Amino acid sequence: MAKLTYTVESSVAPDRLLAAATDFSERRLELWPGIDPKVYSVHAQGDGWAEVTEGTAGPGVWARERYEWSGNVVRCMVQESNIYRPGGTWELRVEPRSGGGSVATVSVHRRSYGVKGRLIGALVQLFGKRILPKGFANTLAVLEREP
Repeated sequence: MAKLTYTVESSVAPDRLLAAATDFSERRLELWPGIDPKVYSVHAQGDGWAEVTEGTAGPGVWARERYEWSGNVVRCMVQESNIYRPGGTWELRVEPRSGGGSVATVSVHRRSYGVKGRLIGALVQLFGKRILPKGFANTLAVLEREP
């Protein structure tokens, strides 16, 4: 099981960060460079929710997830995956930072299965607090470059 929480501070305004987290257009691939375009697919979406498949090219991990958002929180839950059991969550909470910008807190709670899943789950548990914020920083860098 991979369970961890990390926080990232940024000059990006909270509303812009939340908009990026809930943008399920083709622009999502620019905003979130870690998503493999070959895997990305939007199945359905509505006001405050979307069901999508996303994954990474490197280790070949994918998950069909249901995103839901309200206020300053975006939450997604695994529906189906090649390494994660249904029900695992990923949550983003964005707060204003004093002096401008935002503070983003990400909580991950995934239950993996299979050999590949258990290996990746162990790696995330051991190194996730160092690796995952770097991936998140790539998105923040894209947003910071925009006017």
